[in-house]
Amino acid sequence: MTTISPQHQTMLDTVPLPAGARIESERIAYEVPGAPADGQLVWNAAAEGPQPAVLVLHDWFGEGEYVRTRAEMLARSGYVAFAADLYGTGVRPDTNEEASGLAHHYYGDLPALRERVRAGYDVLAADLRVDPERIAVIGYCFGGSASIEFARTGAPIAGVVSFHGGLVTHDPADVDALEAPLLVLTGAADPVVPDEAVLAFENELRTKPGLDWQVVSYSETPHAFTQPMIPSFRPKANARSWAAMEGFLAEVLA
Repeated sequence: MTTISPQHQTMLDTVPLPAGARIESERIAYEVPGAPADGQLVWNAAAEGPQPAVLVLHDWFGEGEYVRTRAEMLARSGYVAFAADLYGTGVRPDTNEEASGLAHHYYGDLPALRERVRAGYDVLAADLRVDPERIAVIGYCFGGSASIEFARTGAPIAGVVSFHGGLVTHDPADVDALEAPLLVLTGAADPVVPDEAVLAFENELRTKPGLDWQVVSYSETPHAFTQPMIPSFRPKANARSWAAMEGFLAEVLA
């Protein structure tokens, strides 16, 4: 990777580089519906044969240093990772107001959001370094919501992890096609996703018997708790949520 900020370097350093590993990355140009896009693929070039893979979905500020750092952390952990671009090339909001407006555009058009996740998934699944039968999707904030929406399409993914994502419910419940195991990691003091939103989401999942899901709430933890560049960062919840994801991925991508 290129030089990154001290906060993101500290985050990256929590995942040791395995002995003999050669982490490489490449910018990938591809298409989302109606627009060009570009994301970052990261992998361990010393690994042999098709590897399990993780699609990483960004928050409402778009594909940037944060998700690229998360992708390298995943590559160090043994996965091919692709930090996808849900917005399209060059679309990177500068303010919370711009980011909110853009994210809510897609919250208002969930089929379009699902298609944009699918475009990133297709890039990852087609890569020769990837075992297409072992792909998971994770996302942060807006990307957490997007990862769950993609799972609702019945996509052939091994699992989904949402980090402090918005929990969108549907009326009527839209869980019939949902097959992938879900791990939802949320803050117990998140005003964006209050207790009643968590309960409504859980109740929707309960309408499909046999669906494999978990919701983990971290005490006294606000929204966006994994992001070290903002005041809501909570180191303990960040570390615990990453560990929870690692255990989940080890299970579903085995």
